[in-house]
Amino acid sequence: MTTDEFFGENLDAAIVAAVEHAREETLRCGVPIFYQDETGLEIMEQPDGRKFEIRYIPGAPMDHNYDVLRELQTAA
Repeated sequence: MTTDEFFGENLDAAIVAAVEHAREETLRCGVPIFYQDETGLEIMEQPDGRKFEIRYIPGAPMDHNYDVLRELQTAA
């Protein structure tokens, strides 16, 4: 078995589906998610759909380790 056979499109699709499922479930539980988007912005997404650009504060306690810079507008 070659590497291409093991790490193929099926594995990629399964990983994408698992990540999306975990994201949706986390938001459904009322917990915000934090991630870096494709442009490099640090994002906080709230369960109500609002998204904010944030800046992490190194060394701060976990529940206070970011500043909200601005709310991001969703595309219409």
